[in-house]
Amino acid sequence: MNQLLTPAMGVQTIHQQNGQRQPMRPMNARLSQRVQLVPPSGIRKYFDIAATMDDVISLGIGEPDFVTPPPILQAGINSLQRGHTSYTSNSGIYELREAVVRNLRERYGGHRYDPETEALITVGVSEAMYLAMQSILDPGDEVIVPQPCFVSYTASVILAGGTVVDIPTYAKDNFFVDPAAVEAAITPRTKALLIGFPSNPTGAVMDMHGMLELARVAEKHDLIVISDEIYDRLVYGDHEHIMFAALPGMAERTIHLGGMSKDYAMTGWRIGYALGPETLLGAMRKIHQYLIMSAPTTGQEAALAAFNDPATEEYVQQMVASYDLRRRLIVSGLNSIGLACFEPKGAFYAFPSVRITGMNEHEFCEKLLVEEHVAVIPGSAFGQGGEGHVRCAYAASVDNIEQALERMERFVRRHS
Repeated sequence: MNQLLTPAMGVQTIHQQNGQRQPMRPMNARLSQRVQLVPPSGIRKYFDIAATMDDVISLGIGEPDFVTPPPILQAGINSLQRGHTSYTSNSGIYELREAVVRNLRERYGGHRYDPETEALITVGVSEAMYLAMQSILDPGDEVIVPQPCFVSYTASVILAGGTVVDIPTYAKDNFFVDPAAVEAAITPRTKALLIGFPSNPTGAVMDMHGMLELARVAEKHDLIVISDEIYDRLVYGDHEHIMFAALPGMAERTIHLGGMSKDYAMTGWRIGYALGPETLLGAMRKIHQYLIMSAPTTGQEAALAAFNDPATEEYVQQMVASYDLRRRLIVSGLNSIGLACFEPKGAFYAFPSVRITGMNEHEFCEKLLVEEHVAVIPGSAFGQGGEGHVRCAYAASVDNIEQALERMERFVRRHS
């Protein structure tokens, strides 16, 4: 038996092939092309740097700073105390699927989904997105993805073997998606349109006219629409959320994605859901049952309380009101500093321009972190249209936002 010599021994690693000692290929040569095409997250770099520093105010992480509301917490505790630690149905607890369907219909109208065949509980929206792409895409199929967008959108398409077709959006247009630009990007390989409103990272929303135009394009060209609506309850001012699948004729071609993380401050519980046509949801369930089996039981029972316990609504309204106050504070503060920022109408992100400093978005973020210990994320980490911008999450305390604005003002004065 031949002993393998390792690089640590100063000798090239070898293996046996046809009785001959052969050099071992580098491990990166064994990775799939799909994985190699996916870039590392543009967000994680700044979290890693900030973790090594003291006195950092982070406006980088897109996570509520609230603890999950008490009625939901208690439901999770009760679930554990009752010994509910087994798998659920692959599709998720039926009562939870029923609650999701009922809640969305009461809020937005539209199609009456069948909880048995048209609803699936997932491990967060991230799994639901992955399942959707794996279910519909063959190698080379194209997905139109308006950008800037959440970092996992592009990765999910690539990992399914698809091709991303970028449609940039811009601050001068309030980051609206231009239906004409979407239509112009369609080719015989176009399979789907992926949208997410309210938007991460911009906080942008679409009005009814824009949504109906996107629906017209989808119907005309027979596209599947994947609509990520994880921030549906976090809308402000005069905007009312529009559920894309509730638009006329859209339920039959839309995979609706939502979850508990943002609206109910349940990020760590990892509960998301998908609704859609039976055939599409059946395909997603097939992958889910092999990949995951079922979403966490404790999280599902907590999520059921979020929908069914009337006491939770007061907490949600309090969180929305608090985010609205912070939204107005940070947007006003950024504009007064000279970092031009359009008014976000949803989610909990501001997306100001940093061009006044003469720096690109990466230089701005790195220097701001080193000099003033404030962490924000380069807009280009989220795709085209994000150049010259940074993402500031206002899911932080008022005190932290005020201190961050003071530090950013000093920074901008020095560099303008």
